[in-house]
Amino acid sequence: MVVANDVATTQKKAPHFSLSSTSSLPSSCCSSTAAKSKQPHRGGEWNGAEPSPRPTRVAAAAGEQVWSGGDAAVESRSRVRIESKGVSSVKKRGGMAMTGYKYQAQELMRDYLLADPLVPYTSVLVGIALCKMAYDLTRVLSSFYFKGYSSLTKIQRVEWNNRGMSSAHAIFITAISLYLVMSTDLFSDRLKGPITFRNSIISTFALGVSVGYFIADLAMIFWLYPSLGGMEYIVHHTLSLVAIAYTMLSGEGQFYTYMVLISETTTPEINLRWFLDTAGLKKSSAYLVNGILMFVAWLVARILLFIYVFYHIYLHYSQVMQMHAFGYYLTFIVPSVLFVMNTMWFMKILKGVKKTLGKWS
Repeated sequence: MVVANDVATTQKKAPHFSLSSTSSLPSSCCSSTAAKSKQPHRGGEWNGAEPSPRPTRVAAAAGEQVWSGGDAAVESRSRVRIESKGVSSVKKRGGMAMTGYKYQAQELMRDYLLADPLVPYTSVLVGIALCKMAYDLTRVLSSFYFKGYSSLTKIQRVEWNNRGMSSAHAIFITAISLYLVMSTDLFSDRLKGPITFRNSIISTFALGVSVGYFIADLAMIFWLYPSLGGMEYIVHHTLSLVAIAYTMLSGEGQFYTYMVLISETTTPEINLRWFLDTAGLKKSSAYLVNGILMFVAWLVARILLFIYVFYHIYLHYSQVMQMHAFGYYLTFIVPSVLFVMNTMWFMKILKGVKKTLGKWS
């Protein structure tokens, strides 16, 4: 029969189809198939001609199936799909590789740099390295963008670079302090437990970076003493270094440490005042505006904020008493000494602002 032959032909063209041969079919099935083939088609009666073979699927090289015996446009679209699939597979493999590198970097940070026993030490080394980078970057940028940099004396260039380094540290530690104190729940009253014992990997790591800065800056002060600062700077840096190192290693009193470190927000203004003075711009409007900003920042961050710290210690005195004896005394001694020094410097700033405003008026 014609239809049976067509079925056999179709089987030869597409061997992957799971159709049994017509010889094994019952005769009734063949007859019924023939009868069905004589049924009128949708458009009218069957005209007796052999039906055109249906398009069959042929496996493509890349695993994609295209239609054979069909329209050529279908094959073209299939080849486009095969090519796009190859490109997407390459991109997918590249993305998987990048994801693998990302996971390896995260494991390196977690298992080594940010592992709990190693965080204090690695963070200090990172802080010292960042100070070196900030020092060198200040020197390079100043030599390119400040014409008078080359005319400065050697000690002036060293102090110039050192103040650039201290400004970078001040911006970093102020941002971290404000974030941890105001934007996270680490020191929030909503959490239970003493606030004096709260800490995290981020808070400990940031304190280590600050310790690295104070070590580097204190070493430069001793090396070039008294060119970069007198005894008041040594006292300030030593107290800060001891207090921050203790809270970093013990995890105690980090809230009060970060509250005090917010006072570093005045450091960029102090350094900018020195930069303008050294550059011969003491009579410029920028010098006046910076002096006013320094006065306001000093009043808020080094006077009023310290008063709030003492008030907070008073309210949470029962929790402060639970600290180790060394940490307990540091909580009272360091802010008190720094507050006295801040008040003395504030009186000098106030006199300077009055003198400057008198000249401009």
